Amino acid sequence: MPDHLPKGKLRSRKGVGMKTKRINKQVTVAAGFLFLWWAPGLACAQDSAPGSAPPPSLASPEARVKKGPLDDFAGLTYTDEQRAKIDQIRQTTRQRMDAVRKDEKLAPEAKQAMLEGYQRLEISELFKVLTPEQQTEVRKKAQARHAQQQKKQNRPPTPR
Repeated sequence: MPDHLPKGKLRSRKGVGMKTKRINKQVTVAAGFLFLWWAPGLACAQDSAPGSAPPPSLASPEARVKKGPLDDFAGLTYTDEQRAKIDQIRQTTRQRMDAVRKDEKLAPEAKQAMLEGYQRLEISELFKVLTPEQQTEVRKKAQARHAQQQKKQNRPPTPR
C-alpha cells in the first residue's frame, strides 16, 4: 500500500470502482432489454406507410409443403383467447424476422442463425399458450416427425 495515501482512502477508491462497474453492467443489461423491447416497434414503424395494406397472415400449417415443427400444431382447436395470443406471437416474430432480413450489416450466416432462433422462440412461446392436453398432442406429433426423419436418414431414433 502506498505510504502517501491513508488506508481508508485507498479502500474507498477501490470500492467505488467496483460499484461503478456493477452499475455500468446493470445499465448495459437494462439498455439491452430496452433495445429488444423497442426494436420490433422500429421495424413496424418503418414498414407502415400511410395507406399501405396490412401484411398478409402466415400461411396455415396445411398450406406448407415442408414438414416442420409448426406443423405439429396443425389440427388443434384453439379458444378465442389462445387464437389472440397466437396471432400476437406470430406478428411479433414476423416483425423481428423482417427486421433481420432487411439488415444489410449482418452476414448471411448470422441472418440465418437469427431467423432460426426466432422460429425456435416462436414455437416455444406458442407451446406455452396451449393447454396440457394440447401440449401432449404436440409432443406426440413432434416425436413422430422426429422418428420419421431418423428413419429417412437410416438412423435409429434417439430415445427421449
